[in-house]
Amino acid sequence: MNKAELLLQLAKQHGLSKAEARRAVDLFFDSIINALARGERVEIRGLCAFKVKTYKSYAGRNPKTGQAVDVGSKKLPFFKMGTELKERVDQ
Repeated sequence: MNKAELLLQLAKQHGLSKAEARRAVDLFFDSIINALARGERVEIRGLCAFKVKTYKSYAGRNPKTGQAVDVGSKKLPFFKMGTELKERVDQ
């Protein structure tokens, strides 16, 4: 399912216009993104949790040339699946 399909499903099930469904979905995703940007953890019970992991810098290698390359520190979002989601997918 992609975002457009999600919007159609939401609009159909709750009697919303596509514009109303888009605003609701955008608000939901923007809220998650903004919380992660502030370094907060986001948990949706039974579904998933998001947090930001900080990775230290390290010395890597260019696979083509073999030359040493410094890779800077970075922050990346991390997704952890909830127990209920695991169980429903594994049925």
